[in-house]
Amino acid sequence: MCGMAQEVVMKQQKAEKQKLSGTAETHRKKQQNSSLTIMSNYSNICSTIDVDEQMKYLELIIYIPIFIVGMFLNVAALVVYCLCFRKWTESTIYMTSLALMDLLLLLPLPFKMHAAYQTWSHEFQHACSFLENLYFVGTYGGIYMIMCIGVDRWLAICHPFKAKQLRSPKAALITCVGVWVLVFTAIFPVTFNLRTKVDEEFHCFHRFSENGWSPKVIICLQIFGFLGPALTLVCCSVQIIWTLQESGQRSTKSQACVKIIYSGLCAFLVPFTPSHLAILLQFLVHQKMIEDCDSVKSISMFLQTAMCLSNITCCLDGLCYYFIADEVKSTRNSFRMSRLSQRRANSSTSEF
Repeated sequence: MCGMAQEVVMKQQKAEKQKLSGTAETHRKKQQNSSLTIMSNYSNICSTIDVDEQMKYLELIIYIPIFIVGMFLNVAALVVYCLCFRKWTESTIYMTSLALMDLLLLLPLPFKMHAAYQTWSHEFQHACSFLENLYFVGTYGGIYMIMCIGVDRWLAICHPFKAKQLRSPKAALITCVGVWVLVFTAIFPVTFNLRTKVDEEFHCFHRFSENGWSPKVIICLQIFGFLGPALTLVCCSVQIIWTLQESGQRSTKSQACVKIIYSGLCAFLVPFTPSHLAILLQFLVHQKMIEDCDSVKSISMFLQTAMCLSNITCCLDGLCYYFIADEVKSTRNSFRMSRLSQRRANSSTSEF
């Protein structure tokens, strides 16, 4: 009996050992599977840190000349328009507003350069959001100002009789104020939600939250921020150039108008077409429609480079300032010559 009892106890101990070893083996396999899953997920993450490192130096190369030249051109434009021209016209009002928009875009650039190299404390999130707001208001406010200049030219040349009723310095001022109000009210609520609140250091102007890449935001940005103004400007410009060619005018004023149209198209399409194409591609990356790592890195590089170069609009607008000032001077000179000739005619008739 004792032998049988010992044999039973030994069998139970053996079964318990097998059960424990089986449990340990199962736990070990689970750990292996979980580690494999973690490694798999890690391998699927495409890091763009190397792109960000390259862009640190490229941003300085691009931003420093743009900031210096842009500040000089826009401050000079404000001085000329506000101090040298006594009479405010529709063109000078629009150009003054455009120069202010460009300055609003340029002011955050030093902070943008600093944020590329240094992280900011979480206490400065609201300050960062405010600077981001100024940057985007200056960008899209400038887009709408260039569009308004094109529409104003279209009215003056293609519809001269309606222009007498619709165009005036007062109407231009109301339009500019309306653009400022529209841009601020449209952009401020959106940009303050571009990043989520964090309790750690962050890079300002970088790493926006998924809220900033939602379909609603990107579709509105592409349609109302770029495509709508671009189509409006291109259609107005084509009709203006066609009207001037059909009329056969070769006067100094008509040639200056054509130069203003071409400079406006250049200041709009050259900087903003690549940047908005890059935004669309980055949106497809966030929507998981583009997942290849090499493509993701290329799009990240394209986006950051295009966004940097889009700030060159502050310098290209200087062409518009120059041609507008030249047009105003030629108009004043022609007006003086007409008055002088009229006085001479009156004096000659009085002699008879």
